[in-house]
Amino acid sequence: MRKLLLLVGALLAVHVALLFVRPSGALEPPSSEGLDVGIVFDVGGRGDKSFNDGAYLGAMRAADSLGARVRFIEPGEGSDREAGLRLLAAEGMDLVVGVGFIFTDDLTLLAKEYPNVRFAGVDLAVANDAAGNPITPPANLAALKFREEEGSFLVGALAALLSRETRVGERAYRPTTRVGFVGGMDIPLIHKFEAGYRAGVRHVCPECTVVAQYAGVTPEAFRNPGRGKELALSQYQSGVNVIFHASGSTGLGVFEAARATGKLAVGVDADQYAEAPGHILTSMVKGVDAAVYDAIARAKAGTFRGGIQQFGLKEQGVGYVYDANNRALIPDALRARVEALRDSIVAGAIRVPAERES
Repeated sequence: MRKLLLLVGALLAVHVALLFVRPSGALEPPSSEGLDVGIVFDVGGRGDKSFNDGAYLGAMRAADSLGARVRFIEPGEGSDREAGLRLLAAEGMDLVVGVGFIFTDDLTLLAKEYPNVRFAGVDLAVANDAAGNPITPPANLAALKFREEEGSFLVGALAALLSRETRVGERAYRPTTRVGFVGGMDIPLIHKFEAGYRAGVRHVCPECTVVAQYAGVTPEAFRNPGRGKELALSQYQSGVNVIFHASGSTGLGVFEAARATGKLAVGVDADQYAEAPGHILTSMVKGVDAAVYDAIARAKAGTFRGGIQQFGLKEQGVGYVYDANNRALIPDALRARVEALRDSIVAGAIRVPAERES
């Protein structure tokens, strides 16, 4: 009888212990004390003055206002990205965020392996089915996508209009019908920037020519300032006055070229004026910080949902910078015209292409 009681007691102890074991992929409900969030940065990492920094700002705002506990991972080589995401998922984070399209396959795989963990991917690439319809991501994976082409349209129009001016701020320029574009990796995501930019240029200046070049065909193309400077110098020397870059930290080389030649550049993703004061006409900004903050807030509130979430001009997810720093570079008449174009896009009167012409 004593042996039987001991056996029953042991089994009861094991049963109680198992109640506290969390199965792989399971997630505890968010607590009122805060949220555990893991973020893995893309190529370029913190300090890219672009979308990695935007994600960081959004997460830190969530830490301050929502009490989120945020852990950042900055991978080195490509294989580190998947390992970083997997580590955070296995630790049972309430939300795991991958910053950049390059996380698409890893996030999709892990979302299936950990169905009770919430995932979000900034610029997550969404494939289409045979009929051309987007394939919805798993229910626990949110694709945070931006209509970059809309913001790019506006800076394209501004660049073309300003290229025809003889004076910008305190500098005199030779009017030109050539405008420049420097992309990072030659991929569909960056083609959206180019397509919108070309459309904006063409809308206000049908006779203008867009000189477009890319830094490479691998992710390294987003962190090669030397190549960015080389491409930009060649464009400026060909008669271009304004270059829009969509190339991560490679764009820092574009800014160096703008300073060296006395020309103008357009930043991307975040306000990049401080990188070359007086030479940054504006920046096409993406609300990566707002999108990341929103995903964290939804996870905390229990309203997080997977699927495709779009942020365009209408949602104030993209735009361009106009403030005290660059106001002197943008004449009032040009500003008014660009604002009218913004209103037309939001109203649906202008449809901006998301794919470049073949």
